[in-house]
Amino acid sequence: MSERSTGGIAPINSSVAHPARVYNAWLGGKDNYPADQEAAELAAAANPEIIPAVRANRAFLGRAVRKLVVGSGIRQFLDIGTGIPTADNTHEVAQRVDPGARVVYVDNDPIVLAHARALLVSTPDGATDYLDADLRDVDRIVTAARETLDLSQPVGLMLVAILQYIPDADDPYAITRGLLDALAPGSHLVLSHPASDIGADEVAESMRVYNERAAEHAAATPRSHSGVTRFFDGTILLDPGVVQLPQWRPDPEEAAPVGALPMWCGVGRKP
Repeated sequence: MSERSTGGIAPINSSVAHPARVYNAWLGGKDNYPADQEAAELAAAANPEIIPAVRANRAFLGRAVRKLVVGSGIRQFLDIGTGIPTADNTHEVAQRVDPGARVVYVDNDPIVLAHARALLVSTPDGATDYLDADLRDVDRIVTAARETLDLSQPVGLMLVAILQYIPDADDPYAITRGLLDALAPGSHLVLSHPASDIGADEVAESMRVYNERAAEHAAATPRSHSGVTRFFDGTILLDPGVVQLPQWRPDPEEAAPVGALPMWCGVGRKP
């Protein structure tokens, strides 16, 4: 187990909202600052479906990881945009099913790095690692991941609620393709993304108030169903395709949410 950084740890800027800390605030966590709390509260006021959506997003992550371990034989995961550790992180879900599962987490928020040791508590048979890197730095991520993962074998690539922070100008589709190209056939892409076409007015307003309070590099862009589906180009989409969060293979005991949640999600297999 190890944590690796691109260099010195960047100072935490508590004066502007940051995605990991805002997400933490929506989940009811304490690892956030007044700027994050303000952005979280105002965005949720503009779109009350945000809080049930982020909770449904965590549930989707858990279901997808379990499906890949149990149903697809995936035993290693590359989780980018990890966020602040909370309940049922990827390694916890995977190693609960197979204690030998291996996970590499990637994030570039200094507060996440400060909590990285919580992500590195692996079973004796498995392994976890944490890399401080930006999603755009595909080559660095792939090179570092090879130290823990066997990229000649299938990997679960987790891009859960992260690609909205990559603007179109930085070509998030090319970034996703670059990561998938480095992985073996049989690898799976697990992805969720805020929707621009579910509750469009409320989503637009919540994004506006969030982006006004976020650092420039952390501004968010929602995308349409077709825009999210495009991330799966070159993969075979698992049923039921790109759907709202609660619709992706819900557990029987999960209560159906009231109203539409403004996020799309899906899982695709690399042939």
